[in-house]
Amino acid sequence: MPHIPVPPVELAPGLSLSRIVWGAWRLDEAADHSPLTVAARIQACLDQGITTFDHADIYGDYRCETLFGDALRAQPGLKARMQIVTKTDIMLLSKAWPGTRVKHYDTTPQHVSASVDRSLQRLGVEAIDVLLIHRPDPLMDAQALGACLDGLIDAGKVRAAGVSNFMPWDVDLLQSAMRHRLVTNQIELHPLHLEPFTNGQLAHAQQHRMPVMAWSPLAGGRLFADEPAAARVRAALERIAQATGADLSAAALAWLLHHQARVLPVVGTTDPKRIGTISQALAVPMDRQTWFEVYEAGLGREVP
Repeated sequence: MPHIPVPPVELAPGLSLSRIVWGAWRLDEAADHSPLTVAARIQACLDQGITTFDHADIYGDYRCETLFGDALRAQPGLKARMQIVTKTDIMLLSKAWPGTRVKHYDTTPQHVSASVDRSLQRLGVEAIDVLLIHRPDPLMDAQALGACLDGLIDAGKVRAAGVSNFMPWDVDLLQSAMRHRLVTNQIELHPLHLEPFTNGQLAHAQQHRMPVMAWSPLAGGRLFADEPAAARVRAALERIAQATGADLSAAALAWLLHHQARVLPVVGTTDPKRIGTISQALAVPMDRQTWFEVYEAGLGREVP
C-alpha cells in the first residue's frame, strides 16, 4: 500500500490537528518505554504527517504524560513539530492520589487549573494545544468551568478547549458559558459502537463544524476478538483489505475517515511496525455501499 502524508484538519483559526492522531494511553504498557524508544515512535508518526498526540492526565495511572515528556526532553527538537491534546477531570483510585476514596469526576476550576499545570510540567511543553474535559460531570458548574477554560486560553496555557464523551446537550451547556468555542468532542466510535451515528453526537458535531476525535477506532482490540459482531465486521473489512492490498486496521480506519464529520481516529498502537503503516488508511478507497456493508455488519442486520 502507498503512503499518503496525513493532512491537517483545521479546528479553529491558527489551530490544526493531523487527520490521524497517535494516542499515548498504552505508552506505559510497551516493553520498552525508555525516552529514546518513545522518541523513535514519535518520529515514526511525524514522518507520516501524524503530528497530533493524544494524552490524559490519568493514562498509565498518571505516568504516560511523564514518559512522553521524558522523550521530548531527550530530543527537544520534536516539540516544535507536534500538537498536544490532553484531558482532565477523572479522578482514579491511585497511589498518586491517596486521598481519593472513590473514582469520581472533578471539573472545579481549582482542579482543572492545577491539572493543566501538572500536565505542562510532565510533558515539558509551554502550552497544551487542546485541553479536553474527559467525562461529563454530574456536578459540573458550567459557568465556573467555562470561565476557567476561557481563562486558561486567555493566559496562553491552553490554545483551545474541547470535550470528550459528551452528549450534544452537555456540549451546549458548557459552550453556553464560554466566550471561546469548543473545538472537538472525542468519543468512542468504531464498527462495534455505532450509537454516535444515531444518538446526535455526530449530527451535533457537524452542525457546529466541530471535527470529532474517535477513541478506540479498532474497538480496543475487540475487532480481533472471538465474538459474533467482531467476526461479522472482520469479514466485511477483510473483503476491503483483500481488494485494496490494505490490512484490516487500515480498512477500519478508512471506514471512519469516510464519514462527513471529519473524524480524527486516535490510534494507540505502540508496535513500531504498525505505527509505520498507520497512514496507509488514507489510500484505502471507500464508496457508499462498501461503507454500509461494514455498518450493517456492526448492526447485525440490514438498515431499516
